[in-house]
Order: sequence, then C-alpha cells, then structure tokens
Amino acid sequence: MAATAYAPSVPDLSDDSVLVKALVAGDPDAFAYLLDRYHSSLVRLAQQYVPNRAIAEEVAQETWLAVIEGISRFEQRSSVKTWLYRILLNIARSRGTQESRSIPFAMHTAPGPESAVDPRRFKRLDPRGRGQWKRPPQPWDDPEQRALDAETFEVIERAVEHLPPDQREVLTMRDVLGWSASEVCDALEVTDANQRVLLHRARSKVRAALERHYDHGREP
Repeated sequence: MAATAYAPSVPDLSDDSVLVKALVAGDPDAFAYLLDRYHSSLVRLAQQYVPNRAIAEEVAQETWLAVIEGISRFEQRSSVKTWLYRILLNIARSRGTQESRSIPFAMHTAPGPESAVDPRRFKRLDPRGRGQWKRPPQPWDDPEQRALDAETFEVIERAVEHLPPDQREVLTMRDVLGWSASEVCDALEVTDANQRVLLHRARSKVRAALERHYDHGREP
C-alpha cells in the first residue's frame, strides 16, 4: 500500500503569537509576510515627516532593521502592528527633525482649546454652545469629478502638510491608512477622547482648505 502523503501545515501568520515565534526563529516567510502587509503604509506615514519619498523609504528600512534586532525582546504587550508603527513613528519623528521638516510629536497631552470651525461663520452662540450659521458649508459642484481632480489632491496634501504633527498623525492613520480608533489610540498612546478631538480638528482644517479652494474657483 502506498504511503499517504501529507502536506506540511502552513503557520497562520495572521496570529500574532505564531508570527512572533516565526520571526524569532528567523523564518524568512514571516518577515516577507510583514513586508508585504506593512511596508507601503510605513512609507506613506513616514512621508508625513520627511521631505521626500526616498528618505521615507530609508526610514522604513531603518524600521525593519529595528524590528529584526528587537523581535527577540518583544513582549507582546501590544500587537505586532502597533509595535511596528511605534518604531516607525519614533524614527520618522527623529529623522523629520534632522531634515527640518517637522518637530518631534509633542507629548500626548489633551488638546488645548481650538475652534474646529472659524467662529466668525456663526451668527451667535447660545448658552448651550449651539450656534447658528452665518455662512454654512456649501455643497461642492460635481463631487465625484472633484474627487478625481488632481488639483483637489494637491490642495488636500498641502492642507495635511500644514497640520500640527499630532493632528497629521491621527488623520493619516484614520483616513489614509484606514486604522480603527482603537488602533490609533494604542499606537500613539492617546485616549479615545483625545484621538476624536485631533481627528475632528484635522478633518475640519482640510475641509476648510477645500472650501477656500472651491470658493475661489466660483468667483467671477
């Protein structure tokens, strides 16, 4: 009787405990899994701190080297994803400072008072804090076409560039990389309330930049 052939089991690298064990053992497939899954997004986040993509790639490479050197000491108190991005953020902030592109991300304290929308756009504020619009947001012409317009993306990119570092980080993670609120809180070590405030302010500023751009285009 012919011997039954059994295919070798494939480890489930989506399981952090399995992934870490494979990385510690030097499994090249585990490292390739991480590269395929995260390299592009690491570069995109690093670009928020440094002048160009080439330097962002260097930051990502430094991150991977740090992962290789530090994986044996990783205690799994957070997810591999969170740990990976914390390494990236530390390197990117430091490199951004060296490149005079950004300042280090301030210690994560609760955001101070700041209006998400220009108060002059309201007629008044009642005691409960609810205002009436003097000039409400206007609908954009042909929004689908606008979204495809390269000029629109340039406006967004410039607006994001000028955001404070903490707001830029949260906006990039939530709206560019598609992270959940809890993942952002874990990676940046901020409270959920802080995360929501930072995201709201960042989105409001980007929208305001788009409104100015479109309003200018409507002028005769």
